[in-house]
Amino acid sequence: MMAIAKGRAATSTGRRRRKNRHAPISEINVTPFVDVMLVLLIVFMVAAPLLTVGVPIDLPETEAKALNSETQPITISVNEEGKVFLQETEIPLPDVVAKLDAIAKNGYKERIYVRGDRTADYGTVMKVMARVSAAGYRKIGLVTLQEQTQ
Repeated sequence: MMAIAKGRAATSTGRRRRKNRHAPISEINVTPFVDVMLVLLIVFMVAAPLLTVGVPIDLPETEAKALNSETQPITISVNEEGKVFLQETEIPLPDVVAKLDAIAKNGYKERIYVRGDRTADYGTVMKVMARVSAAGYRKIGLVTLQEQTQ
């Protein structure tokens, strides 16, 4: 009788082991998730500085609120030396309107932002704005930084 009991116990235990071997694991493996997140973090850290306009300008600060815009505006920048840039390309002041007409997709309805360095000559910034306005563009804005309250 003992031999029969031992045999049954061995087979029943063996069945349980087989069931446990194929049972689903209830743990979540987060290693692939962490890997993907680290890759995305690195991609965004590298890409974020490239999303800004490439002309270094020290913008003045104001209390104006930021504008929400769905489309990418055309940017004209004037640096501290008085050089004029359309997007990221330096151009002479007389060629501003011709180059602007060439890249304006919406014609005269295109939104144009003028970025003037804090130490730039006010007259140069106004000459750029006057030429753009005289060419027929009406959506012209000045870009500033929001003032930091302490």
